[in-house]
Amino acid sequence: MARNEQDLLSPEIVNCGIKSSGPNSGSLTFSVRVQRRIPDFLQSVSLKYVKLGYHYLINRGIYLATIPVLVLVFSAEVGSLSREELWKKLSEDACYDLATVLSFFTVFVFTISVYFMSGPRSIYLIDFACFRPHDDLKETKEQFIEMARASGKFDEASLQFQKRIVKSSGVGDETYLPKAVMSDENSATMKEGRLEASTVMFGALDELFEKTRIRPKDVGVLVVNCSIFNPTPSLSAMIINHYKMRGNVLSYNLGGMGCSTRLIAVDLARDMLQANPNNYAVVVNTEMVGYNWYPGWDRSMLVPNCFFRMGSSAVLLSNCRRDYRRVKYSLEHLVRTHKGADDRSFRFVPSVFFHHSCLDCLTFCDQFNATL
Repeated sequence: MARNEQDLLSPEIVNCGIKSSGPNSGSLTFSVRVQRRIPDFLQSVSLKYVKLGYHYLINRGIYLATIPVLVLVFSAEVGSLSREELWKKLSEDACYDLATVLSFFTVFVFTISVYFMSGPRSIYLIDFACFRPHDDLKETKEQFIEMARASGKFDEASLQFQKRIVKSSGVGDETYLPKAVMSDENSATMKEGRLEASTVMFGALDELFEKTRIRPKDVGVLVVNCSIFNPTPSLSAMIINHYKMRGNVLSYNLGGMGCSTRLIAVDLARDMLQANPNNYAVVVNTEMVGYNWYPGWDRSMLVPNCFFRMGSSAVLLSNCRRDYRRVKYSLEHLVRTHKGADDRSFRFVPSVFFHHSCLDCLTFCDQFNATL
């Protein structure tokens, strides 16, 4: 029986009393009943569509209630007249003064304006840029294995394991790695992390600003996403300082959320643009390879070494109507479902990051003690 089917079964023990006959007479007997439980609809993904429909019904309730009534009254009034009578009313009996016509026109224009202004603003993607490192950082799959062997940080079993993972993964021969990951020294340091972050983020942003002809001071919202590497000052502060952005920029630095932060970052930028008209938002996504590199023999922790590579992307979003003709895409719909309340989803995150954090803390303590 499948695991999800077993979760829906609810066993129940029923006391049948003392048996009066048979070989077990005089003994207390029980029976087990297995019933199918009602599914937990609160944890169902389909519930969010019910909530969306409810909110849509409440927000548009006044239109859904008044428009059918007006159509019904108009149809009853017009349907009782013949074609000749209707034409006579329109051509001969319709005598309206200028004040009535202007009042009707003013109310009509005001209603249409309120309707369009109360709706959500359109969010446009003007352009995006992906950082491409220099060719001297390019590593093929064969070169990656040879560099790992030459570094002396892995035994033969670990090298063969990484070779199998790299061949079966989607990593190709056009990927990039920082040189520090294969050096003799420890690459998982704050200095190397900041150096790699400045390289990939500033490279993507330089290309983005050049393609869009947008000045950094024109950006009103900045969202930076990096799951593992979260220094102080933050990565968003590094960008603001490097490009000398304006003082009232809305800056957000997201971390510790894994690959789902890409969607969360876009959702956050959309909400900020909805609340701030005529503005630009930049979303930067990246991850530091050197800081997360594991130089050991634990196979469960070697898997990220075979998948993550050097890079960054930057996206420019806008809610300005004047940018409509030059945008690439328009954000139509975005749905987020957070399963963190479910213990199975919450504990699904592997313990690799915890072990890595412990190793980083131990390394930092050793360096600190050596300094003292």
